[in-house]
Amino acid sequence: MILVTGGTGFIGPKVVHALRAEDRDVRCLVRKPNKAGTLRSWGCELVEGDVTDADSLRAAVEDCDAVLHLVSIITGRRADFQRVMTGGTQNLVAAAQAAGVRRFVLMSALGVSEQTRTLVPYYGSKWEMEEAVQASGLEHVIFRPSFVFGRDGGALPLFLKQVRWSPVTPVIGSGKRQLQPIWVEDVAAFFAAAIDLPAAANKTFELGGPDRVTWNELYERIARTLGKRRTRMHVPVSVARVGATVVERLPKAPLTRDQLTMLEAGDNVCDPVPARTAFGIEPIGLDEQLRRAG
Repeated sequence: MILVTGGTGFIGPKVVHALRAEDRDVRCLVRKPNKAGTLRSWGCELVEGDVTDADSLRAAVEDCDAVLHLVSIITGRRADFQRVMTGGTQNLVAAAQAAGVRRFVLMSALGVSEQTRTLVPYYGSKWEMEEAVQASGLEHVIFRPSFVFGRDGGALPLFLKQVRWSPVTPVIGSGKRQLQPIWVEDVAAFFAAAIDLPAAANKTFELGGPDRVTWNELYERIARTLGKRRTRMHVPVSVARVGATVVERLPKAPLTRDQLTMLEAGDNVCDPVPARTAFGIEPIGLDEQLRRAG
């Protein structure tokens, strides 16, 4: 049995689908089972609980061979990040230790490091999640993906809407920072393969697609894919930060000040060869990602 947390999010259902395609037994930790009908229809066992509720995790990990931990938040107060991400991971690690789980697979994020952990609460909690797993004594695999693109979630649908409907595309800053998008089903394939691969044990892998592009180049490729001719308007980071101060209060904020800080911190790129070599998975290129999403 494999326990998956975060199975109802953006990436989680793709991971679960990849596991069920291999006819693996999957149990999903869900806060509201009545809203997890798709997972149930795929033959998953559902257990009601929350990573912040340590008691609920004991039943969730019982008789599980592996745990795939995908729960994360991207907005909130510092205390929210500590409670959900740091504390939730510590709770799950403790439950996995007590249950004798063989392997623990963690979703982290590209850009997380000892140097960046103090920049924003998101990076800080991701770093603490990694440390909790590494110090647990459990056999583990940690993934740090770049921007994850997909048709039905993440940032890409917003980028597509901007280019499709607006004659002017806003780009924050100079647009010269780089990113390395990876398709969501490719990320799911890495997670599914990580359960058993001996060579992956106790290692951290950075995940990125084959294409490194600047934000300017990304919007150019989106426009080409959609058959649009668009003018880009560069918005100074200082101006964007003022706007983010207002919109980050919304329930689903399109932009936060912390996200701007992460954008300014550096390029979100990696060497994808170690993961590709270890798992034998060849992620699709950016143009194909955009074609599938467009």
